[in-house]
Amino acid sequence: MSARPPIANCIKALRDAHGQMSQADLGRAVGVTRQTIIAIEQGRYSPSLETGFRIARTFGVELQDVFSWQGE
Repeated sequence: MSARPPIANCIKALRDAHGQMSQADLGRAVGVTRQTIIAIEQGRYSPSLETGFRIARTFGVELQDVFSWQGE
């Protein structure tokens, strides 16, 4: 069993704040699958930097408003 990546996110809250955007809709907007969005939201997967920026841009916020480092 692998440890979770030390990156937290608030994607679910951002989706809710943007008219209950579905995981599938966000995935389509940024070019990944719904399953990838689920894994990112649950902290089981860290997205590429490019995907992270695409997620932030979709919501009109800065990257650090979506993701935060929870490591050492």
